[in-house]
Amino acid sequence: MIKFLLRRTLSTALVLLVVTFVLYLLLDTALDYYADLRQSTAPNIGELYEARARLLDLDTPVIVRYFQWLTGAAGCLVGSCDLGTAWVSGQEVTSQLQGAVVNTIKLVTAATLVAILVGVFLGMVSAIRQYTGFDYFITFVGFLMYSLPVFWVAVLLKQYGAIEFNNFLSDPVVGWTPIILVSLIAGLIWMGALGGGRRRRTISFVGATVVTFGTIYYVLASGWLNNPTFGIVGIAVFSLAAAIAVTFLSTGLSNRRALWTAFTVAIIGIALYQPLQYLFWYVEMTWLWMGLLLIVGVGVGLAVGAAFRGPDPGISARTGAFVAVVIGVLIFIDRVFQEWGRYSAHPAINNRPIATIGARTPNLSGNFWFENLDSFTHLLLPSIALILISIASYTRYTRGSMLEVMNQDYIRTARAKGLPSRTVVMRHALRNALLPLASVIPVDIITMIGGAVITETIFGWAGMGKLFIDSMNRNELDPIMAYIVITGLLAVVANLVADFLYAVLDPRIRVDA
Repeated sequence: MIKFLLRRTLSTALVLLVVTFVLYLLLDTALDYYADLRQSTAPNIGELYEARARLLDLDTPVIVRYFQWLTGAAGCLVGSCDLGTAWVSGQEVTSQLQGAVVNTIKLVTAATLVAILVGVFLGMVSAIRQYTGFDYFITFVGFLMYSLPVFWVAVLLKQYGAIEFNNFLSDPVVGWTPIILVSLIAGLIWMGALGGGRRRRTISFVGATVVTFGTIYYVLASGWLNNPTFGIVGIAVFSLAAAIAVTFLSTGLSNRRALWTAFTVAIIGIALYQPLQYLFWYVEMTWLWMGLLLIVGVGVGLAVGAAFRGPDPGISARTGAFVAVVIGVLIFIDRVFQEWGRYSAHPAINNRPIATIGARTPNLSGNFWFENLDSFTHLLLPSIALILISIASYTRYTRGSMLEVMNQDYIRTARAKGLPSRTVVMRHALRNALLPLASVIPVDIITMIGGAVITETIFGWAGMGKLFIDSMNRNELDPIMAYIVITGLLAVVANLVADFLYAVLDPRIRVDA
C-alpha cells in the first residue's frame, strides 16, 4: 500500500510539473496583457505600457517567471502559500480561491449526492424491469436529459423555476385537470416500477394515484407552499416510512431484528423532535453543532442495532444508523423551513424567495437557519440543472452494468438456491454493478469541483468555473494557473479514490498488486 501511494505521488508530481510548465508558456503567449491599453487614447500611453510591464514583470523571461511562480506554489506544502495576485483587482489568488472553492463544493455536494442516489435507483429498477413500459420511459427520459444543452436547461429553470414559480407563490391555485393528470402519470410510473401481476399492478396504480392526488391537494389547500414545514406529524410519518424503506433495502422486512431497530430509532427521533426545537431556539447553532448532533444520532442508531442484535448484529446496527441519518436530515430541513415566512417577507426578498443569480442575497443576515435557507434558495436552480444532466448518465451506466451482472452465473446460482429477489439484487448484483460507477463518479465529482463553468456563469455562482472564465476574460495568469493546479490535483485524487473503491467493491482487486 505504501509503495503504491509513493508511486502515485511521484508520478503525480512529475505530471503536474510538466503540465504546469507547458500551460504557463502557452497561456503567457495567448493572454493579451495590454488588451485594455490598445483602445486607450491617453497621451501617456507609453508610460502606461511600461507600468504594465513592470507590474507583471514581463521583461523577465517567461521560464524564469514560471519558476518564480512554482516556488510560491510549492510553498503551499509548508504552509506559506503564494499563488500570485490577480493584477486587475489586486487581490491575492489564495483569498479568491477560498470563496470560490467553498461555493463550488456547496453546489457540487448537493447536486452529486442527489444525482447518484436517484440515478443508481432508476438504473437498477430499469434493469430489473427490462423491456417494460417503465424501462422504455426511463430510457427515453435519460437520453432526452443527456442530450439537453445545459445552458438551455439553465435558462428554462430561471424562467419557469424562479420567475414563474415566484409569481405562482403569490396565488398558488391549480386547476383540477393538471392535478388529476399528474396523479395518473405518477400512478403509471409507480405501477411500472413495482411490476408484478395484474392484481399487484392495479393496486400499485390506484394507491400511487390516490397518494399523489391527496398530497398535491393537501399542499395546495393547506397553504403549505407558503409555510413549508413538516411539524411533528410530518416528521413522524416520514420517519416511520424511512424505517420501512431502509429496512426493505438493507435487509428485507423479513429480518425482524433490523425492522425493530429501525422502528425504535424512528420512535426515538420522533420523541426528540420537540426537545431539539428548544435546543435550536436557545443555543446558537453552527455546522460544528450539526456535525456533533449527527454523530450522536448515528451512535444512537448503532447502539439500538447492537441491542437488538439478531443473527448478524452488524446489519441491524447499520440499518439503525441509516435511519438515524435520514431522520436527522428531515429535522434539519424542517427547522430551516420554519424560517420561510420571515425570509420570504424580508424586504430584500420581497416575497420572491427562489433566486435566479448569485450564491447569497447581498446585505442579508440572520441566524444560522435563516442564512442556510438563503443558501438553499440560491442553490436550488443550479443544483437542479446539474442533477438533470448527471442523473441521465448515472442511470444509463447503472442499467447497462446491472443487465450484464444479472446474466452472470453466480446470480443464477443465487436464484437457484432460493435466495429472495431483494437479496440477489441488493447484495450480489448491485455491488458488482457499481464497479463501472466507481471510476466514473469520483472523476465527475472532481470535474464539477473544477467548476461547472456554464452553470456557474449563467446563475452568477461565484465558484471555480466562474473564477476561471473571469480570469481568462481579464487576462490574469496567476488565477488561471491556480485553477489548473487545483483541478489537476483533484483529478489525481479522484483516480486514486476510484482505485480504492474498486478494491472495496471487488475483493479480487488489490491496489498494491
